[in-house]
Amino acid sequence: MTQATSSVPPTRSEHPLRFSGYQQRNRPGPDLELTSSNPGTPMGEYMRRHWQPVCLSQELTDVPKAIRIMGEDLVAFRDKSGDVGVMHRQCAHRGASLEFGIIAEHGIRCCYHGWHYGVDGTLLDAPCEPDATRLKETVCQGAYPAFERDGLVFAYMGPGQAPPFPQFDTYSLPADTRLVPFSNIYPCNWLQVYENIMDHMHTAVLHNHMVVEGVDAATSAGVSLEGFGDMPVMQWEATRDGNGCVFIASRRLPGDKIWVRITEMVFPNYLQIGSLLPTAARERHGTAGCTRWSVPVDDENMIIFGYRHFNSTVDPDGLGNEADCGVDKIDFLEGQTGNRSYDEGQRAPGDWEAIVSQGRIAAHGAEHPGVSDVGVYMCRKLLRNAVQDRTAPYALYQQLQEQGRTLPIYAQDSVLDIPELADKQADRKQLAAAGKQVLEIMRSADALPADQRDAHVRVRLDGIDRAGQAATAG
Repeated sequence: MTQATSSVPPTRSEHPLRFSGYQQRNRPGPDLELTSSNPGTPMGEYMRRHWQPVCLSQELTDVPKAIRIMGEDLVAFRDKSGDVGVMHRQCAHRGASLEFGIIAEHGIRCCYHGWHYGVDGTLLDAPCEPDATRLKETVCQGAYPAFERDGLVFAYMGPGQAPPFPQFDTYSLPADTRLVPFSNIYPCNWLQVYENIMDHMHTAVLHNHMVVEGVDAATSAGVSLEGFGDMPVMQWEATRDGNGCVFIASRRLPGDKIWVRITEMVFPNYLQIGSLLPTAARERHGTAGCTRWSVPVDDENMIIFGYRHFNSTVDPDGLGNEADCGVDKIDFLEGQTGNRSYDEGQRAPGDWEAIVSQGRIAAHGAEHPGVSDVGVYMCRKLLRNAVQDRTAPYALYQQLQEQGRTLPIYAQDSVLDIPELADKQADRKQLAAAGKQVLEIMRSADALPADQRDAHVRVRLDGIDRAGQAATAG
């Protein structure tokens, strides 16, 4: 049986924008101040003043690895003594690519004429030259300071002395924490991936069975986040003197409970997220479950580098899977990489499909934002301010590093016992107030030593419970 079709073409109605495709054909160009990270661009120079992950340690083998970071063609390697090198890919002699270089006991040797460079780029030897003394004094291969930490390779690609590497509490606390490195590759601009985190409302739609009818339960479950289905009460705030921001998502749970979730960005491209497991809506107070850097490859490609945090606090039921974390893979949700078929992506879309489909560089000028987009636009505004400010990275890094202390982070999940109010609007205001209280409690622990912050937060959360119960009883 053939499907019936209308023989009468649609006509324009009184709505002025109906069938207005012709008027909307031309899309504005990208916001290059925020999206472009190439050398010499405002964002590119800002990012280069911070340590950036450039690959996973497991990707450094007995041969060099060609990488591209912020529009620069580079090569990364670990020499036979264990030192890590990150340097310009083209040899300073005649331009042969060092991805075909020979890894040496110290540094790397170009395959073309044997010029031998240390990891700092200094010329150690030029075997084709009868006297390389002058060359050693005048030639240096472009190289960047680099080191390995917990399975990630970091490089400082900026001017002058590298800043201290920011050490956050959650890298070593709770005491049983294991950091497992991973990467996720996206063929689009870095910013649309990064700012997606401040768009927390999408979790109640995209990650909750937003699938084509008839998709099997297993596929549907793979892209869904259990417990994130209700629309939260959302708030956003700038943090760290404008060098970052948080969202506060507060949800009502059964049994007179409230779940407050906070995720924090630290500019230019760092963030920590709470638990991504159902137990996030059960625990008294949880810590970060994931650390991520959104690193530009170039303006149209990026890689998420990060750590999954495995410990008994953030995952008390042991639901995470370390073996599923690694190069372009992560264990907590389907649709985070481009490893599925186009048909699977259409039928059960995830973050990868939603973000990549915005285009290689999303056109901000074509958007029509609503109140749920406040966090995204706050992120962009604060980033623009930080880029234009051109100051050194966040001063607290330096201060705490000099004191031998680690940095606090605000990302967390907390479940509070606060009776529900009969008036829905009043209860939503109660949720918002509880969320603000949790953030202020997290901030109040900043001045404490790292090993005292968690206990301080838990005591203060208990106080919120008692106050809520007393108010209801009164």
